[in-house]
Amino acid sequence: MIIDGEKLVLGRLASTVSKKLLEGEEITIINAEKIIITGNRDWIYARYKQRVDRASISNPRLLGPKYPRRPDDIFRRTVRGMIPYKQPKGRTAFKNLKVCVGVPEELKDAECTFIKEAQPRNTSKIMELGTVSKLLGAKF
Repeated sequence: MIIDGEKLVLGRLASTVSKKLLEGEEITIINAEKIIITGNRDWIYARYKQRVDRASISNPRLLGPKYPRRPDDIFRRTVRGMIPYKQPKGRTAFKNLKVCVGVPEELKDAECTFIKEAQPRNTSKIMELGTVSKLLGAKF
C-alpha cells in the first residue's frame, strides 16, 4: 500500500499506519516532508527541540535516547511508539514500513491510497514536518 503524506496530520496518519502494519500489510509513505503537525509553531518547535537536545552529560554521542531530525525518521519514530516494538510481532511489523522524502522514481506512476481519517479538521495552526526538521538542523 502506498500513501501520499501530503497535507495529512502526523498523529492520525501514524495511528492508522500502525494498525495496518500490525495486520501484516507493507506500507510505503511518500512526501514525508509534507506531513503536517497541528498546533502553535513555537510549541511544536520547542517540543521537538527539547527531545533532540536531551543527551547524557558524560558521553552524549553514545548514550541515548536519540531522537531523529529528518522528516522520514521522525515519522518512523512516531509509528514505532504506537506499536509493540520490543516484541517480535512489533519488530516484524516495523520492518514493513518504508518512508520516503519526496517521490522516488519507481513510485511516480503508482496509485496512492487515500486516508480520510488523517485529513486536518482545522488548518489555521499547522506546520509541515519538513519545516520542523530544517529548524532542528536536518539536511535532506
